[in-house]
Amino acid sequence: MFQTFTAATSPEQGPPRLEALRAEMRAEGLDAYIVPRADAHQGEYVAPCDERLAWLTGFTGSAGFAVITADEAGVFIDGRYKLQVRAQVADDFTPVDWPATRPGKWLAGRLTAGAKVGFDPWLHTADEIEKLAKDLGDAGVPTPAPNLVDRIWTDRPAPPDAPAFAHPIEFAGETSGDKRRRMADVVTGDGHSAAVLTLPDSICWLLNIRGNDIPRNPVVQAFAILHADACVSLFADSAKFEALGPDPAIDIAPKDAFAEALRSLEGPVRVDRTTAPLAVSEILSDAGIEVAWGDDPCILAKARKNDAELAGMREAHLRDGAAMVRFLAWLDAEAPGGGVTEIGAVTALEGFRRATNSLREISFETISGAGPNGAIVHYRVTEGTNRPLKQGELYLVDSGGQYPDGTTDITRTVVVGAPDDEQRACFTRVLQGMIAISTARFPRGLAGRDLDALARAPLWRAGLDYDHGTGHGVGAYLSVHEGPQRISRISEVKLEEGMILSNEPGYYREGAFGIRIENLIVVEKAPELGDKRDHLSFETLTFVPIDRRLIDKAMLARWEIDWIDSYHRAVLERIGPRVDGDDLAWLKAATRPL
Repeated sequence: MFQTFTAATSPEQGPPRLEALRAEMRAEGLDAYIVPRADAHQGEYVAPCDERLAWLTGFTGSAGFAVITADEAGVFIDGRYKLQVRAQVADDFTPVDWPATRPGKWLAGRLTAGAKVGFDPWLHTADEIEKLAKDLGDAGVPTPAPNLVDRIWTDRPAPPDAPAFAHPIEFAGETSGDKRRRMADVVTGDGHSAAVLTLPDSICWLLNIRGNDIPRNPVVQAFAILHADACVSLFADSAKFEALGPDPAIDIAPKDAFAEALRSLEGPVRVDRTTAPLAVSEILSDAGIEVAWGDDPCILAKARKNDAELAGMREAHLRDGAAMVRFLAWLDAEAPGGGVTEIGAVTALEGFRRATNSLREISFETISGAGPNGAIVHYRVTEGTNRPLKQGELYLVDSGGQYPDGTTDITRTVVVGAPDDEQRACFTRVLQGMIAISTARFPRGLAGRDLDALARAPLWRAGLDYDHGTGHGVGAYLSVHEGPQRISRISEVKLEEGMILSNEPGYYREGAFGIRIENLIVVEKAPELGDKRDHLSFETLTFVPIDRRLIDKAMLARWEIDWIDSYHRAVLERIGPRVDGDDLAWLKAATRPL
């Protein structure tokens, strides 16, 4: 099994660790200290050795941070984790609604003028610290400090050392040399002599490599410098790259040589203020080298998938769709008898994906929530929380696979037995929002924030909503959460052809049920209509039935019914040839017209 079900943390571990941290704060003369979720590469998912937030507080969510003072410990979480954080942290920690409450503002009301707010400059970006300083005002001063958590974490795991491997050209669609020259042209075109790369997925995309340094994400942890001549200085354990063979355009040095290499550069050096550690720009500035703030040049290029990447993603989704159909057919047969648990469902689903003989990893910890557990947006089932799937309850399963040709992410909510009217009404509103995004046609130049309301409108009409974004970017055999594109109220990144996003509205009723329906979609040029304006639309990548038992047809417009029937015809056409026997019979029944 890729997934395990032991609880990684427990609330009682937090208080003594919190006291040990405060002792180190006093020794350093700090009035507050920030413990982020992120590592030095600013990844959403981190290696076990970098799970400092979880180790200190018990909170295991993929976003958030802690702010510690002498007498308070705030754990800052967004709407996805309001229920989870309560179950995972001790009373010594106070959940704080973020980003509604920013850390600097929270601290400003708790510190006296000139207080020192400590942070590790390798774990925070320049953008973060600038905002912190502004919000603090006269109440405090952001103060670079040693990593105090690492001081007290005596059994900290070793850094990852998995070997890197080549990502084949048939899946990458472009050689590393061509990518490097293209990105170097971007850098020099902006008048910069070099660009610092700190995001592992950017580096892996640029060099056409993958790895296993981070669970669920096929990336290699490294730092890199892209030079004007398209050569790359790579800073990582050279042993990781022995199987790849030498490349004269790529120089590999130990990670601890990164700082000295920065000092040897000639400016201006491009640094991404939103992703690079603050330490990078400080090292350059201290050496008298001009820092040129600019986006990581790989981010947008990586987001615009080429033809080969799209072809791989389509095939991965068909393969994964067949595994999902086998799982849902199995679930429909077994769950009504009462013998299926949340863990049993996860185990079965991973088994169906493994049976494809192509699964490299799951793309994230499967969210398997029955009844009230489905209302915990990023619920992770453990042996202590595992519950059976019961008659009349909803079951939410959000999962995905990492295949050599693509990354998948799909959520389906199904009912065990027969649903009640309220479950059907809520499900149908969520489905209407998903259909609205699927069928959206919009002018080129719009961003995700311009579309987000389409998914929420059916819920808003009933006074309902959800506390997460509608969609995130997805990589091609890379990170399942990939920027910069997303569908959310705050996303200003323009949507462009080739960008892949999730489409996943939801609704969650605490103590009762959770509903989410998710397909992956790719931005494409829309067919010409009307006065032939330049419009974009979405192609759907995911083909798995939507539970017809939960759809209230009377709530739907004719065009929505037509979309569902058309989608289900496409599911049967594409997935039908990949399954047989009882699974095919189940699929035919599940895709009947409304």
